[in-house]
Amino acid sequence: MSGTDELYPPAQYGWGWMLLAIGIIAVLILAAWLLIFLTRPRRATSVQDPPPQITPPTGEVLSMLRMEYNDRISQIEAGYRTGALTARGANLELSRMVRLFVNEYSGLEAPVLALDDLQRLGVQPALIDAMKRHYYPSIFRRESANDPTAGIEAARTVVASWH
Repeated sequence: MSGTDELYPPAQYGWGWMLLAIGIIAVLILAAWLLIFLTRPRRATSVQDPPPQITPPTGEVLSMLRMEYNDRISQIEAGYRTGALTARGANLELSRMVRLFVNEYSGLEAPVLALDDLQRLGVQPALIDAMKRHYYPSIFRRESANDPTAGIEAARTVVASWH
């Protein structure tokens, strides 16, 4: 140490260094903005109308829906006859299929409604009868399931007669 006890002030930066720092920050901000601006997806200049969807008349849609579900019922029947489905499994699939058909046909949330709910809503008697006589006893009781042959015919009746 020197023999003097004087304090020296800290060295001050010149104003040129401050301008250089501000300039570098400005260049970095400009580079970030350009990067974001140039890499974002471009908007379409003209809005194109989607191609018109051709929907078949209501009667045709309903007949196609009935044909589709009759085919599904036939597949369940074939699965039961070949042994791929047990009687309980066939009745369960028939119950699901009939409920899905009612849901797609009418918008009624039949797949999530219990038999009591369906009765309270006053749905078509063919569905209530099929559920009571064929599907519920086969699915929920402990004894052996009903032969699904009658349930298959009941499912076809529901599909054919649902309004």
